[in-house]
Amino acid sequence: MKKVLCLCVLSFFLFTGCKKEEKTMEKIEEKENITEKITIMDLESKTRPIAVVINNSTAAVKVQTGLEKAYLVYEIPVEGGLTRLLAFYKDVENITIGTIRSARHNFLDYVLEQDALFVCYGWSRYAKKDMTSIGLDYINGVVNATAFWRYNPEKLATEHTAYTSIEKIKEYAKEKNFSTETSQSNLLKYSEKEILLNQLKNSEKASEVFIPSSNTSSTAYKYDEEIKKYKRFVNQKENIDYETKQQFTAKNIIIQKINTKIASDNYYWDLETIGSGEGFYITNGFAVPITWKKTSRNEKTCYNYLDGSELVVNDGNTYIQLQSTKQALKFKE
Repeated sequence: MKKVLCLCVLSFFLFTGCKKEEKTMEKIEEKENITEKITIMDLESKTRPIAVVINNSTAAVKVQTGLEKAYLVYEIPVEGGLTRLLAFYKDVENITIGTIRSARHNFLDYVLEQDALFVCYGWSRYAKKDMTSIGLDYINGVVNATAFWRYNPEKLATEHTAYTSIEKIKEYAKEKNFSTETSQSNLLKYSEKEILLNQLKNSEKASEVFIPSSNTSSTAYKYDEEIKKYKRFVNQKENIDYETKQQFTAKNIIIQKINTKIASDNYYWDLETIGSGEGFYITNGFAVPITWKKTSRNEKTCYNYLDGSELVVNDGNTYIQLQSTKQALKFKE
């Protein structure tokens, strides 16, 4: 039976920062299991992440390529009731990534907090102002297209045809003398030991997750017990990698509920990503409520369990779904 979850979290927890100490998490993981044995990434690596804006429009979803190699992907609301993806890569072999689209200013909040090299093809007026004034290292196809190429096997409009690769990004970064290392710590804390949320008293069964972004656009996940991951769907259709023909999956899903409004030009969206709010952490067929807090643009977003302890996620890739508080999140058992 489908449930519409009421997000009711005490305001006390909305202002709880990232905690180093563990509280009730002994129930589902042990501190010594947070080790270098994690496979999603090398926790000791100082390689600078690469953040890429990926097209998620209805026309271009069918040609999406390279998402499965990202360790972290944000799905972010944009104008027109649509969303775009911001995919983060680190220490991966050369892969094709696409299609690449333009930046929005709120995307930078997540690029800056992780000290990532930013890759896009175009920008909104607000993103352009920020990107050119804050000293951000970026690769933008409208400024210099050498890191990109066009490919259009499905005869789509030109804006849906730009691709890049890890190799080309690195080549361009070298030409521009962009730093390839970072001292920034990882955004999320990973557990080598499998986290089973059903052991927590406030857990909900979540075999299926439905995340609408508008009346015409939605994302869904269905848990596959055999592979212990969620399979991803866009507008009720399987989300398939165009190159590998494999369906995209997620080990972890974070729902981050945010307030949204229209910018002063009455067109672009302005998302309230600085502040605090509520959400859910979802893995292995279950969900638990969490809180989030971000104190400034450059500071990391902190995700906490309701007891105030820092969120710990399973070893695997993560999708962070930014969803408007005006939209209902639905789980199915």
